[in-house]
Amino acid sequence: MKKVFLVCALVFMAANVSAQGIDFGVKAGVNFASISDAQGLDLSNRTGIVVGAFVGGKFSDRFGIQADLLYSQQGAEFDAGEFNLDYVNVPIVAKIYLVKGFHVQAGPQFGVVVNDDTQTVIGEVINDIAVNDFDVSGVVGLGYDVPLGLRLEGRYNFGFSDVPEAPGSSGKNSVVTLSVGYSFL
Repeated sequence: MKKVFLVCALVFMAANVSAQGIDFGVKAGVNFASISDAQGLDLSNRTGIVVGAFVGGKFSDRFGIQADLLYSQQGAEFDAGEFNLDYVNVPIVAKIYLVKGFHVQAGPQFGVVVNDDTQTVIGEVINDIAVNDFDVSGVVGLGYDVPLGLRLEGRYNFGFSDVPEAPGSSGKNSVVTLSVGYSFL
């Protein structure tokens, strides 16, 4: 009985998505990233790029879901070295449409480090900083779907996972992203 109910619910949801439309496109933008709650470091923002693709669907005029696959330059800068981290992130956000085209979004984000350029310079000694390879974050944002497929978004990503891997150290990703996208469908 549970399987029949699950299949019926999935068919109903798929019919609603196809009736409202599937959304697929590309996006690019800029990140203003830092590491929050970092102990003993005076960190400043790292400005980087974010680029990728998205897919989503609207279940009604007021509710939709979107998943992205993004290459994202994150990290921070400080006087004694570099904390440059590049991720492949997968945010999955629920979108609630308030008025035509304008929506709020929220959901989880999962990231994997693909480039780890983290080091400190003390005198002439260079020390690599160990970082976690996997990151879990929360995402909140605002967006506007402009006619002709253009998308404007602003998001804030707040990390749940500690970025440094060293015992006794802490610090979480904190990223503001501004992006422009284009939907092909």
